[in-house]
Amino acid sequence: MTSVRRTELLATFALLGVTASWGSTFFMIKDLLHEISVLDFLGLRFAIAGTAAFAAAHRSVFRLSRRDVSHAVVLGLVYGSAQLLQTIGLSQTAASVSGFVTGMYVVATPLLAAGLFREHIRVTVWLAVALSATGLGFLALNGLSVSLGVGLIFAAAMLYAVHILGLGQWSRTDNAVGLSVVQLMVIGALCLVFTAPSGIGTPQSPGGWTALVYMAIVPGAMAILAQTWAQAHLSATRTAVIMTMEPVWAAFFAVLFGGESLTTRMVVGGGFVLTAMYVIELSPRDGPSDSGHPSRHEATAAPTPQLPL
Repeated sequence: MTSVRRTELLATFALLGVTASWGSTFFMIKDLLHEISVLDFLGLRFAIAGTAAFAAAHRSVFRLSRRDVSHAVVLGLVYGSAQLLQTIGLSQTAASVSGFVTGMYVVATPLLAAGLFREHIRVTVWLAVALSATGLGFLALNGLSVSLGVGLIFAAAMLYAVHILGLGQWSRTDNAVGLSVVQLMVIGALCLVFTAPSGIGTPQSPGGWTALVYMAIVPGAMAILAQTWAQAHLSATRTAVIMTMEPVWAAFFAVLFGGESLTTRMVVGGGFVLTAMYVIELSPRDGPSDSGHPSRHEATAAPTPQLPL
């Protein structure tokens, strides 16, 4: 096994860890939102995440070039806007429908990659995308009606796809930490702007604070860092397919810790997503990196097409 292939596998496992951490938050969020509002939760979560990340790795921020900082700000604004749109949409939409519509970034990512960057998407990759979307439908969908809430969540899904593409184009091994820190700070600032005017509520119990801090550090700061690093080594489309493991993990933790029952839909949906993972990992690479450009493992790698600022 080549060193590049080993790095790609490590990046895949890093993304699986990210989706597992995200999946572990669903039943925690449900309890925490009895104590604070959704917007307060987002503002506090990312403010804590950004502050902790900057305290731990502020030197990495000062090593970023102006271009890197600009990219990180754009990525933070895109991700933060997606979080806000998804949150507002969720207040008007069933959670199951929200999960499915949000997951449509797995379809949008290869479409945008092919349209914006002329990336060649293999048939096996499109098969994996279709399997992932089908699995999401089984896991999350109990009927779908078009509404303003659904439209807002769909817009959030498109922004998540843009964020994945942006990380795929701009993240490198040498700038991943700094890029992550600035993103978190921007997301935190954006969320606080929306929640601060009405006052910021805080958790009323030690358990609420524990859950909030956990979600800020592990599925927040550490997950953004892991995703940013992983996307220095994986294509955007491959990343999107791997990240559809989030609802599978959410169902797993809901059954294990949340008291929910294992259903046929969970098993079938999870099976489709796992099959998509298998297909995407077996699909041939076009070269050192399956994204269609040279390996970016080194800071001096050949330049790649840039998203417009």
